[in-house]
Amino acid sequence: MDMRTEKDYLGCVDVPVDANWGIHTARSCQNFQVSGCKTSKKLIFSLILVKKACILANLELNYLSEEVAKALLMACDEVLGLADGENEVFFEDFPLDALQGGAGTSTNMNVNEVLANRALRLLGHAPGAYDVIHPLDHVNLHQSTNDTYPTALKIAAIYGFRELSHAVARLQGSFQSLEKKYADFPTIGKTERVKAVPITWGAQFSSFAEAFARDRWRTFKCEERLRVVNLGGTAVGTGLAAPRRYIFLVIEKLREVTGLGLSRAENLPDQTANADVFVEVSGMLKALAVNLIKVSDDLRLLQMTGELSLPAAQPGSSIMPGKINPVIPECMIQVGLKVCANDTMVADCASRGSLQICEFLPLAAHALLESLDMLQRALPLLAAHVEGITVDEDRCRELFSNSPEIITAFLPEIGYDRAAELLKAFERQDALGLRPFLEMNLGRERVDRTLSPQSLTALGYKDTPAP
Repeated sequence: MDMRTEKDYLGCVDVPVDANWGIHTARSCQNFQVSGCKTSKKLIFSLILVKKACILANLELNYLSEEVAKALLMACDEVLGLADGENEVFFEDFPLDALQGGAGTSTNMNVNEVLANRALRLLGHAPGAYDVIHPLDHVNLHQSTNDTYPTALKIAAIYGFRELSHAVARLQGSFQSLEKKYADFPTIGKTERVKAVPITWGAQFSSFAEAFARDRWRTFKCEERLRVVNLGGTAVGTGLAAPRRYIFLVIEKLREVTGLGLSRAENLPDQTANADVFVEVSGMLKALAVNLIKVSDDLRLLQMTGELSLPAAQPGSSIMPGKINPVIPECMIQVGLKVCANDTMVADCASRGSLQICEFLPLAAHALLESLDMLQRALPLLAAHVEGITVDEDRCRELFSNSPEIITAFLPEIGYDRAAELLKAFERQDALGLRPFLEMNLGRERVDRTLSPQSLTALGYKDTPAP
C-alpha cells in the first residue's frame, strides 16, 4: 500500500496515500481500539454542521479566503450527503472508537482532517497538502474541541429527541386505540399480582397511554434544555484566540445550518466545564425506560391470565412445538434496562469532569446517543405489537362474573360484614355462579347497576349530601 508521511508535535506517522484522514486519526486508531463501537454517526454529522457554521462565519469575516472556504463548504455538504444516504464511504473516513481519551479531541481532529483532505481533492490537490488547506489553521480556525464537541453533542441529542418524540406519540396512540375499543369492557384489576377490584380494560389501557403521554411531553421539553451551547468559548469558555465578532456571528450561522433555535450561553465557562444538562435529559430517557419496562412486564402478566392475547411474533421453543413467547415485550424490557444503565454512565461521566472540562464526554455521548437510537428503533416495534393486541371477551366475562372480588363494589350499600357473609354463603354452595348468586340475594337491578362499566369506572360513587 502506498503511504504518505504526516508530521505532528510527537513525530511522523505514515498513513495511506489516498486516505481522507491524517496523522491525528491514525494515532487515535492506534491508541483507542477498545470498545468495538465506532463514534456515533449522528455525532459526526452534527460536528460537521458545527464546522460548516464556523467556516461560514470565518468566510464572512474574511478570516478564510473564498476559495478555501467554498472548497470546505462543498466538502461539508459532500460528507453530510453521504451521511444522509448511509453510504459506506462515509464510515470509512470516520473509523474512531467511541471511547477515547482527550474529551473528544480525536473525533474533532478526525473531522478536521477529513474535511481538509476532501476539500483538497475538490481543488485538485492530493490529500495531505496542508500548505493549501490545513486541518487546524483552516478547518478548526477559532475553535477548540472543548466548544465544538459539546455543541455537536447537543445538536445530535436535539435531533434524536425530536425523532423519539414521534415514536413515543405513536406508542401512546396505540394504547389509546385499545382504550377506546375496550372502554366499557370490565375485568378484574390486580394488585401485588393478586386479583383486586373491578376495572375496565379501557381504564387499564388508559393507564399505559397516560404514562407514555408524560414521556412524550418530557422528550419534547428536552430540546429546551439542550439549546444553549458554548460554541465560541474555545478552550475554557473565555473565547481565547477567537475574535469577538466571530463569537457573536458563529451562533447565528449555526442556527442557519441546523435549523434549530440554538443560543450562545451567557456563561460560557459554565457550559464548557459542566455536563449536567446531559444528565438531566438522560434522566428523561430513564423515566421512559422505566415506563417501557413496567408496561411490557404488565403485558406479559396479562397474557398469562388468558384474558389478553399478544400477536405471535415467532415460535418460542426449540423443543416445545406450538409454544409462543412474549418476545417483543421481553426485548423492550432489555432495551429499558440498557437505557437505565446508560443513564448511570452519563451521570458518572458528568460527575468526573474536572475544573474547566468534562474529560469523559465521549462515553457520555456514546451512552446518551445509544439510548436515543435504541428507543427510536424499539418503540415503533412495540407500537405495532400493541396494535395487534386482542382481548378475549368471553374469557374476561367468565372470570369477571365468578370473581369474589366484585363484591367490593357493593360495600357502600350493604357494608363489609354483609358482603363477607354473602361470600361465605356463596362458597358453601356450588349450584350458582357468583353473579346469579348475587342477583338472587341482592336483586338483579341492583347487581346490573352496581356492576355496570359506568359504575365501575366512575370516580367514586354518588353519595347523598349530609343534611
